[in-house]
Amino acid sequence: MRKVNEENERIKRRYLKYLKTAKRKDPSTVQKASDGILRFEASTNYASFKKFRIEQVIKFRERLDEEISKKTSKPLSKSTISSILAANKSFVCWLADQTGYKQRIRHSDADYFNMDAKGQRIASAVRETPYPSMEMARHAFNFMPESTEVEKRNKALFAFFMLTGARDGAVASLRIKHINMIDGCVYQDAREVRTKNAKTFTTFFLPVDEDYLTCFTGWLSHLKQDRLFGPDDPLFPPIEIKAIDGAFKVSGLKREVYKNANAMRKTIRDAFTRADLPPFTPHAFRKTLVKWADIHYPTREAFKAFSQNIGHSSVVTSISAYCPVSIERQAELIKKRRSS
Repeated sequence: MRKVNEENERIKRRYLKYLKTAKRKDPSTVQKASDGILRFEASTNYASFKKFRIEQVIKFRERLDEEISKKTSKPLSKSTISSILAANKSFVCWLADQTGYKQRIRHSDADYFNMDAKGQRIASAVRETPYPSMEMARHAFNFMPESTEVEKRNKALFAFFMLTGARDGAVASLRIKHINMIDGCVYQDAREVRTKNAKTFTTFFLPVDEDYLTCFTGWLSHLKQDRLFGPDDPLFPPIEIKAIDGAFKVSGLKREVYKNANAMRKTIRDAFTRADLPPFTPHAFRKTLVKWADIHYPTREAFKAFSQNIGHSSVVTSISAYCPVSIERQAELIKKRRSS
């Protein structure tokens, strides 16, 4: 059990409440801030924040550069270090205004958590992320088994991601009532669906492949007709596990939505690895579909409609984040222009 400094815990609780209620930060952002502050606190052997010294920050930064990640068994990435330092900088800056601390901490003390310019450039560099081609996605989809109910659900989940490009967090919280098969769309209602930035919008099924739509339609019919699921039941229900004949086995499907998207990400990764492909995540589908839309929606109005369809307020977001020009394509275009 880790050490606990009660005085520190009280002021940290106030700060995290400030982030959540005053700054309106997402719960995941608040948790990252909490984890980052805890790292610094542990490096000081849980000394009171009232005894804050610049030397503590210097030693903390040196320790971060030497620390090995438990997940990768490699040194912490520059982006991880940047995130940890930023969390502590914001905390110390806030602490400098609090009663009992402002006599001991100055706002300028927070600047010691700044990352060096070289490290910050590395941390913020935009890198190309791998994504499946339409052919790779179809290949993985074809390899997915569908003999059991769970396997049918998994294949329908894959199809749904390809039809909508929806974020996995939102899909994990979707219910049957959010699907409109007459108009062929999904109503992502932020009051009930965990959309990014609590944005409400409608997503129409993309005409990418008729087999995806057939698969998903069959799954929805199974839920309604065979399982007798109603409007408030989950679109992709979690599996229910019970002790059967002395062993834990899948006994059916729950009538509740997933608490997070971890299981869905694993399902998609497994689908690709089963087909001897890299373990792409559901989010990679968004880049796949943006690349596809860049060809199939050539006018500004059409591509803007597609951008709205995947939840982007600005078409710039779709282009800059999901449709960058590769180095190879950059060279091809530049050389072509030079020779013409």
